[in-house]
Amino acid sequence: MGHKPITDTRPRRLIRLQEVLRLIPISRSTWWAGVRSGRYPAPIKLGPRLTRWRLDDVLELANRGAAS
Repeated sequence: MGHKPITDTRPRRLIRLQEVLRLIPISRSTWWAGVRSGRYPAPIKLGPRLTRWRLDDVLELANRGAAS
C-alpha cells in the first residue's frame, strides 16, 4: 500500500505590521522600503486599509537574519 503525503492543513496566520516590527526590530519606513525592493515579504491586501503579512514568511526572514 502506498502512503499519502502528510500535508499541513492548518490555516496560515496573518499578522499586522506592528507584530512584524516586534519580530524584525526595524523602523516602519525601513520595512516598507524593504518590501518595495523585494528584500522583505510582500503584504497581503485584505481591503483598502487592511494589510497583513504571513507569519511564516516573517519568521523565515527573521531566522535567516536578513533583517540585519
